[in-house]
Amino acid sequence: MPNQRPVVALTGASGYIGNNLMDKLTDHADVIALSRSGDNKEDSENVTWRSCDLYSMADAEKGLEGADIAVYLVHSMMPGAKLTQGSFQDMDVILADNFAQAAKKQGVKQIIYLSGIIPKSSKSLSRHLKSRQEVDQILRSYGVPVTTIRAGLIVGPKGSSFPILRKLVKRLPVMLLPKWTKTETHPVALPDVLNALDQSVNKEELKDRSIDVGGPEVMTYRSMMLKTAQVMGRNPKLFDLPFMTVRLSRLWLTLVAGAPKEIAYPLIESLTHPMTTHPENEVPGISRGSITFEEAARDALEKERQSEGKSTKKTPNLDIQHDVRSVQRIIVPVGKDANWVAQHYVKWLEDKLNPWITTTVDENLNCRIGFSFTESSLLKMSYSHERSTSNRALYYITGGGLSDNQKNMRGRMEFRQIPGTHEAIVAIHDFMPSLPWFFYKYTQAKVHLLVMAMFSKHLERMEDRSQEEVNRNFITE
Repeated sequence: MPNQRPVVALTGASGYIGNNLMDKLTDHADVIALSRSGDNKEDSENVTWRSCDLYSMADAEKGLEGADIAVYLVHSMMPGAKLTQGSFQDMDVILADNFAQAAKKQGVKQIIYLSGIIPKSSKSLSRHLKSRQEVDQILRSYGVPVTTIRAGLIVGPKGSSFPILRKLVKRLPVMLLPKWTKTETHPVALPDVLNALDQSVNKEELKDRSIDVGGPEVMTYRSMMLKTAQVMGRNPKLFDLPFMTVRLSRLWLTLVAGAPKEIAYPLIESLTHPMTTHPENEVPGISRGSITFEEAARDALEKERQSEGKSTKKTPNLDIQHDVRSVQRIIVPVGKDANWVAQHYVKWLEDKLNPWITTTVDENLNCRIGFSFTESSLLKMSYSHERSTSNRALYYITGGGLSDNQKNMRGRMEFRQIPGTHEAIVAIHDFMPSLPWFFYKYTQAKVHLLVMAMFSKHLERMEDRSQEEVNRNFITE
């Protein structure tokens, strides 16, 4: 059927960009709207909502079932559990890897990914831009064609960057400007970003391409502040303060703008990089937006004023989940894989904590961890043969005194190799501890971090010894 509408799976469909993009997509496509709260949404003629937690590969596979195109608008700067241990970069690895593998399994023909503009000199990139680059590489690792839309500062009523700018202008009659405020960037209006994403859907010529998008003007952050102030009818006094470091800047901006540090810190670290489009990454009709910064700022401020009059009262969550997500990055010794690392971890744990801790592994690779002087278990973990591969070992947490066995329905631990690297992610997801929360947070949770740090050092020493042996053999030969 030549005029059949494509099916587009849209992550973050209830978010800032996703919700606006969905309105454009439904003009020519049927949308599978993915959200962690998708079951609470009502379907419409061209939109089917699905609940999907992308930290779960099984959820990702179900979410992308039946999709022709998949749009990836995900980042993990804000914590996704009551207690989150680990960096947003490592969280992003899991989300992207689950998504990419699920897209491959479900026969998705194209992934469209919204990223940030990467400077030509990719040395010493900020944590945020390094993560965006790593996610791009992971999404491309399983053979599904990827179209990456790279945007700088997106000007819209919500999101992260522009609202911080607006709050600074609104709250400060006098502004001390660090050196990075003279850095050039390519602001782009939200409608122009939506157009770039929408125009990339199902386009063969855009597959496996990275496309920079920007508005009609290249501006410094200082000039954007002045223009925003002009639109708001304000006249702040600006003074250069070149010796203010990025560390001080991010603290100052977080205090003044009231933005969560989980979002503000990584974004502010990126402001030292010039983020302007590169001619070789431009595509006619997509890369150059037509809306000026002033027009976009005026529209964003007007929409914010309109939304302030609406009720934003939320229904309180009476059933607060005391869940845990803990994610750490380790190396994988040369010649080994994630499955080997998982089994080695169990053995290392007993050797390291002997004679107090004992671990046992049965013929099905199920694991029990407990004290050596009692038969009771601290943790029981069941190995999932169905969901594990050489590059991923998955254990379900199924019992033990440290687990709340009535609530621990999705608790699991995984060892996952990062595609194309000698690194792996070790992660605990959706774990519900049995200890009282305050006690758990400052005892068991801290012990886990210590143990993982020790295991990481152990693997590094193994790798160093292996490399020394290779060097000796090379010299001998």
